[in-house]
Amino acid sequence: MSSYTVRIELDSNVYSDFEVLHNAMKVNGFKKTIISSDGIEYYLPRAEYDISTLKDRSIVLDLAKDAVIKTGKKAEILVTESNGRTWSGLKLVNI
Repeated sequence: MSSYTVRIELDSNVYSDFEVLHNAMKVNGFKKTIISSDGIEYYLPRAEYDISTLKDRSIVLDLAKDAVIKTGKKAEILVTESNGRTWSGLKLVNI
């Protein structure tokens, strides 16, 4: 299974467009959080999503594009396959 970070820069300043995007990404299996090796969950920075899947990068990109289409807006999308991640300053998800 591979982990991917997906960044989407949606061409909109309208809050409801981002709600549509977030909901469509969730339906397609993406999360707005990441879990550390010690099991602590953190929020990803704005415009970033996480997915762990057996699918390859091109399919992950297609899933992200599908979510963007539901907004009716254009977007820049970057899919990065992870071989490990390190971060600083991410906000904890309150459990």
